[in-house]
Amino acid sequence: MPQSLAQIYLHIVFGTKNRYPFIERDIDTELYAFTGASIKRLGGMPVEIGGTDDHIHILTSFPRTITVADFVKDIKANSSRWIKTKGDRYRDFAWQEGYGVFSVSASGKQRVSDYIVNQRRHHGKLSFQEEFLAFLEKYNVEYDERYLWD
Repeated sequence: MPQSLAQIYLHIVFGTKNRYPFIERDIDTELYAFTGASIKRLGGMPVEIGGTDDHIHILTSFPRTITVADFVKDIKANSSRWIKTKGDRYRDFAWQEGYGVFSVSASGKQRVSDYIVNQRRHHGKLSFQEEFLAFLEKYNVEYDERYLWD
């Protein structure tokens, strides 16, 4: 085959450092738009981006020309640099060191998108930590909880 083709969707989740509530409603839409532009620059196509005050969910197509680690690193670095330009209250902004990334089937894409859209309502009942642990269990990801949170 003369060309390489792929259609891979990822659900990426990461929080703010120490789960500090930096992502307030007055900046979240702009942050999500900037993050989407970063994804496009890397060759992905954002499907849905959302979250709450202390974390973000990204559903995106994944480009075949970059590693997952480099993709997430670039998204986090660029969005962190950007948000620090938004005023003094963001000067100490940082994302947590790690992240979660989960594969999404084409048939499951809409379900994950709907889940991301409803983040603020969803987190009226469940903390970020509880949600993230549930994802790890659902996807059978082995982990040591001592190293999940920073």
